[in-house]
Amino acid sequence: MSSIHKKVDAKAMGHVALVAGGDSAEREISLKGAQAVAGALDRLGIHYSLVDGPRRLLEQVEAGHFDRVFNLLHGRGGEDGALQGALRLYGIPMTGSGVLASALTMSKAQTKRIWKAVGLPTPRYQACKKDQWLADNGTVFDHQRKALMDEVGLPLFVKPNREGSSLGMSRVMDANDIDAALIKAFEFDDEVLVEQLIEGRELTAGVVGSQVLPLIELKTPNEFYDFDAKYAAGTTEYLCPAPIEQALAQSISKLCWQAFEVVGARGWGRVDLMLDQDNAPWLLEVNTTPGMTESSLLPKAALAFGMDFEELVWQILSQAQIA
Repeated sequence: MSSIHKKVDAKAMGHVALVAGGDSAEREISLKGAQAVAGALDRLGIHYSLVDGPRRLLEQVEAGHFDRVFNLLHGRGGEDGALQGALRLYGIPMTGSGVLASALTMSKAQTKRIWKAVGLPTPRYQACKKDQWLADNGTVFDHQRKALMDEVGLPLFVKPNREGSSLGMSRVMDANDIDAALIKAFEFDDEVLVEQLIEGRELTAGVVGSQVLPLIELKTPNEFYDFDAKYAAGTTEYLCPAPIEQALAQSISKLCWQAFEVVGARGWGRVDLMLDQDNAPWLLEVNTTPGMTESSLLPKAALAFGMDFEELVWQILSQAQIA
């Protein structure tokens, strides 16, 4: 048992609401993570209650039931600033980022605009709004497709702008496949991000407090690290720490901290990126409420850093702030 457990003051946490589930597309992943976190809270002696979704949580907060919130909601409604703003009105501390960073990073396109404005490296992209890209018959306008090819080019990734867990994502190598990829992504969101595909190594950097955890490299036999590779296939290889020369790893970690900090994120999170064939890093997105299932990336990185799951949960919870 690590030293942090000797410092745990469970009573100081009061009654904690562990909120998960909700009605986003990532509901089941959220609930799986909540099972793992609930076990850690039990072992830490924290008084908590599991609450399903933001509406039920706010009803109970209004009734005065909770002293702080451990937020494990993924996606819109729990990770996009809406819940953060509501809890701010009640003066209830919650884990993770505040209103601004949550709302900003929920939009991959807005995040990339900030990074581009401050000179951080991110792939070329275009944000596509459904009502401007799809005709009434559901086909993609020819002029928009041409503009996309001129701006981003091939190969590319198509992904819903405000969705996680790789839902609705497609890797496009041929121009004939663009329309199907856009239509698929628009099923999940009315705004879609089309992004230059970076060929190379897929990395992620977890953040807890001000500490960037060891980098993880993801290797999958799938076309890319999609929903199946994350949660179902069991064939993904996780290399942690990533086999990268030390100076380069330190440089990437510094970049990830800059990317995390410049969008106002705090508490905990994860920065996803690609390392191209010339070892140049390219930032993809920030996740302000990472997964906490058995196969999730942040717990793997924390363990490589010497932080077991209970300590990770305690660190996240103890840094809760009013949003």
